[in-house]
Amino acid sequence: MLEQISELVKYYGQNAVVNNPDIPSEDNNAVMAEATKTITSGMQNMLAGGGLQDIISMFTGGGASGGQSNGIAGLLKNPMVMMMVGHLISKLTGKFNMSPSQASQVSNNLVPNVLKDLVTRTNSNAPQDDAFDLNDLIGSLTGGNTKASAGGFNFQDLLGQLTGGSGGNSGGGVDLQDIISQVTRSAQENRAKQTQGGGGIADLIKGFFN
Repeated sequence: MLEQISELVKYYGQNAVVNNPDIPSEDNNAVMAEATKTITSGMQNMLAGGGLQDIISMFTGGGASGGQSNGIAGLLKNPMVMMMVGHLISKLTGKFNMSPSQASQVSNNLVPNVLKDLVTRTNSNAPQDDAFDLNDLIGSLTGGNTKASAGGFNFQDLLGQLTGGSGGNSGGGVDLQDIISQVTRSAQENRAKQTQGGGGIADLIKGFFN
């Protein structure tokens, strides 16, 4: 799922980054890799902080009528998305010497568009969107063992139920609080491994932009 996110960043980065005269061409891949890392690390940190419900809420439109109809405007009001945008602005000004206004324009263009498309495709039943799966996303952020650690809970089916799509058995009579605790613990352990030994998500993302 990390690869799918990186592909969305490349797609929206064509205008926001590649065709942006304020960004030297030799920095294009590094800037897009930084954006991908910001998005994935932001969601991983949210999971590690017990925010599984916030992640699910983003993918279901916050439970509001109309689901994804909130679009970019709705995402820009989401505290998690605002945090990602702010983090990326800080990285772009610090690492790439962009002015605050330039960094803000790139971040506000790139992050919400990527997340909106990620949400839309993950909720889609279209065959071309099969690679977008919430189980795979949470698994990639928690060490790849989400279904096992969450007692077989199916997050993708849960999306279908909450957004009015087709959803099968999302785990039966499982305890949601127990699932949140297990996912939180897995995300914390995975983040700790990456901090101690390096590599992990950051190295994978770099590979997508080489």
